[in-house]
Amino acid sequence: MNTIANFCSAGRLTAAPIAVIWLCVMSDHYVQVKEELEQKKSPGEGGEKDAVAEGETVPIPLAGFVSPAAASLRGRSDAARTSVTGRQRSKSRSAQGAPDRNIGSKRDSDSGQAADICGEKMPGTLLQVKGTGKALQGGPETNGVAAPGQQEGDRGKEDGNKVARKRRAVTVDTSKAKTSLEALKVSIRQLRWKEFPLGRRVACDIYWHGVSFHDNENISSGQVNKFPGMIEMLRKINLSRAVRTMQELFPEEYSFYPRSWILPEEFPLFTTQIRLAKDSDSSLNPTFIVKPDGGSQGDGIYLIRDPRDLRITAGPHGKHVIVQEYIQKPLLIDKLKFDIRLYVLLRSLEPLEIYIAKEGLSRFCTEPYQEPNQKNLNHVFMHLTNYSLNVHSGNFIHSHSNSTGSKRTFSSILYRLASKGVDIKKVWSDIISLVIKTVIALVPELKVYYQADIPPGKPGPTCFQILGFDILLMKNLKPVLLEVNANPSMRIEHEQEVSPGVFEYVPSPVDEEVKVGVIRDTLRLVDPAQKKTSHLPSLLPGGGGGELQKDVSEAESPKRPGLESSLPSLCLKQVFPKYTKQFSYLRLVERMAALFVRFLGVKGTMRLGPTGFRTFIRNCKLTNSSLSMAAIDILYIDITRRWGGTVSESREAGMSLPAFVEAFFYLAQRRFKAQPLREQVQSLLELCEAQLKGKTSGERRAPAHAPLPPGPPAATHRAPNSRSTQALQPALSTTVET
Repeated sequence: MNTIANFCSAGRLTAAPIAVIWLCVMSDHYVQVKEELEQKKSPGEGGEKDAVAEGETVPIPLAGFVSPAAASLRGRSDAARTSVTGRQRSKSRSAQGAPDRNIGSKRDSDSGQAADICGEKMPGTLLQVKGTGKALQGGPETNGVAAPGQQEGDRGKEDGNKVARKRRAVTVDTSKAKTSLEALKVSIRQLRWKEFPLGRRVACDIYWHGVSFHDNENISSGQVNKFPGMIEMLRKINLSRAVRTMQELFPEEYSFYPRSWILPEEFPLFTTQIRLAKDSDSSLNPTFIVKPDGGSQGDGIYLIRDPRDLRITAGPHGKHVIVQEYIQKPLLIDKLKFDIRLYVLLRSLEPLEIYIAKEGLSRFCTEPYQEPNQKNLNHVFMHLTNYSLNVHSGNFIHSHSNSTGSKRTFSSILYRLASKGVDIKKVWSDIISLVIKTVIALVPELKVYYQADIPPGKPGPTCFQILGFDILLMKNLKPVLLEVNANPSMRIEHEQEVSPGVFEYVPSPVDEEVKVGVIRDTLRLVDPAQKKTSHLPSLLPGGGGGELQKDVSEAESPKRPGLESSLPSLCLKQVFPKYTKQFSYLRLVERMAALFVRFLGVKGTMRLGPTGFRTFIRNCKLTNSSLSMAAIDILYIDITRRWGGTVSESREAGMSLPAFVEAFFYLAQRRFKAQPLREQVQSLLELCEAQLKGKTSGERRAPAHAPLPPGPPAATHRAPNSRSTQALQPALSTTVET
């Protein structure tokens, strides 16, 4: 100890670590020793000075020296470190010992170990800034050497810390969850994850938004339960346009969507077609349903039988609506019309992953159904299945049973149909086909939105989303798509009048059974701690997949290791890429979107400028003697101007993806005249992709954007009604009414 004080006071420990000097300065004992040494100089001081002057390493037995101040300071730091570690571990690990008891035992063992080191093994511990050997292999409290029998314990604690880190609770920001909050809270509790209802300064693993991707603009990592552009894409007019594009290419495959007209733009077309249809068949008296473009919960919906009954305002400020053929012969249960709300998880866009909930909701009208006539057109409780409308009917029944009341589980409907001899596998097969085809129609423009909000190379979150598909079963059991909801209601309670004029929210068992399972298992599928057990097959056209009709009811979700054994099996069933083989030929527009994105030029934009369009034409070598570049410029101006009026909410100038698709159709029809449109488009795609691939290979460098997805075999495109497709849509002659 005298040696330490002497060298500290003389300022000659130039090679000593700063921590040792700090301990000396902080030591009360050192102060006393220094005063004594100033009065008495040690006779060996001169020799020690010489040794230091020659640059030799001076052995100093520091290991056993711990001043009272240093000991208390180390104790406080140990306590702080232990408390932080304790907060990070689960409460079940508290059996390892209380923090105070650990601190005390460490201090005692430190002193004993140090004395042992000084007395036997290392009588002169060399003081070095960096060293090797046993002295630096242990923990900091023992000066680098673990006591006998303690190494295994320390190793065990390290392993325990690793396990604790692996089992760290997933964090979920629910501050923007809105109406889905209660079901989300139940799901988080079941998973034993950690909720942050007021948000969090540091990043969370998952952000749950109630409305759109942009509910929180300051997210640069993690996962968000909304895709950019999903609300815009699922507005009734945009959904109709996307499906109609697919109907031009694949009219038979997309017959599940009723014929539609967009008003006011297509009002002349609508009136002309109806007049011609009635002229050809005088007994024809169709009914049409009118829906506002941005409407929800049945607001603004009404039925008409004559175009003159439309309630629209002409001119640029007229309200946009969609008019659809009304399904006059729906399947009835208990003489009531009903629809099906199915929940679909879009897990990712690239690669495309789709899951369908095995359970859904059946929502009933509250007035016995009759085919529309002039007298009952305004009976909304007879014709409209919207829950938000029928809940106000005096006939609405809140039931605690899954198979009775005005809202039931879809499985209860299937059970009744099965009892009548209906092929339930066939019904499910047709519904799965409808869902996959609808998502394929939406994906191209969703990818354009995605790259605009999260450009390649820019930090940002990944996305997933739960969609609500509203499906109607016709009397012949063919499913018809009514609409798709970007924000389906996830409430698990409903309003109930407890006394006149006094309402309160009470639990809804049917909603809770269906919706909690959907949210919980969605979270399980996006759990960042889960490791994929196998690589998914290519999800681009030509990828592998199983047969849809084969064992539909037994389609298994991917196994996810590490889930709590108490949780039920997943209620979400993967349908894509599982059935890729049957549907890859439908992804033509997605390949057009890849061309569109490639030539956008500027990251974060959604419109193709005239220079980008000319570059596309030039690189794909689409001009010839009958199609000059001047004609291409006129084509660009004409189509862009026409589509500019249909998307007035966008402030960007240039050609949108739907406008590009129309231009692509025009170019394909000019170049390959003696073929159906689908084959014309397929041929032009193959030509463009070949030209761009050759150009890229010639330049010997990677393209600025992601490579184009490979096309499927030509035979697959040219024979969409192949056996696999025919198996999905056999004609149903069965009619059921229960």
